[in-house]
Amino acid sequence: MAADDSAPPAHLTGYWKRRCAALFRWLHIYVSMASFGILFFFAVTGLTLNHADWFFGDRAATTQQRGTLDRKWVTPGDTSAVAKLEVVEHLRRVHGVKGLVAEFRLEDAQCAVAFKGPGYAADAVIDRATGAYELSETRMGFIAIINDLHKGRDSGRGWSVVVDASAVLMVIVSLTGMVLIYFVKRRFVSGLLLAASGALASVAAYVWLVP
Repeated sequence: MAADDSAPPAHLTGYWKRRCAALFRWLHIYVSMASFGILFFFAVTGLTLNHADWFFGDRAATTQQRGTLDRKWVTPGDTSAVAKLEVVEHLRRVHGVKGLVAEFRLEDAQCAVAFKGPGYAADAVIDRATGAYELSETRMGFIAIINDLHKGRDSGRGWSVVVDASAVLMVIVSLTGMVLIYFVKRRFVSGLLLAASGALASVAAYVWLVP
């Protein structure tokens, strides 16, 4: 039988397999190392989220403060003249308020400003007639902070990018691991069977254990 002239020479096929194996091995190792810190963080905070009763040793600490700001910033009867930026910066500067502005609500007699951050909340109610306000600030502690960071709650757009990037890195690590098993002939079938078993076990856990 005549040889298939269209097939690449065996030495070229072996060369490109070795090159591909080396490339994916390099990707798998160095992406794993580069992403170790953030992936370890999400793994640990997965436990703290799922077992809050184990780790939630710190309790919420709430403080109440009072003060007065410039009355002209919250001009009574004119909602369009409220100086929102000045009000927010005053609260940050004087009381060290953190987090993002979640709400700035205007009413005829008062303004209400809500700040939210990981493990943190602050609410200020301002009397528009006098400029006097009351500020309530709640700090939940370290575990609540890392749990909120895991969920990306009240953590801003920058941290949202970090969460997305960690997901992409996890996908790369997983896929390069799957590709590498292809080049280990003695473990290829058993590796695929193990991966399939893990996936089926996850589906079975959902079907049988989730109400």
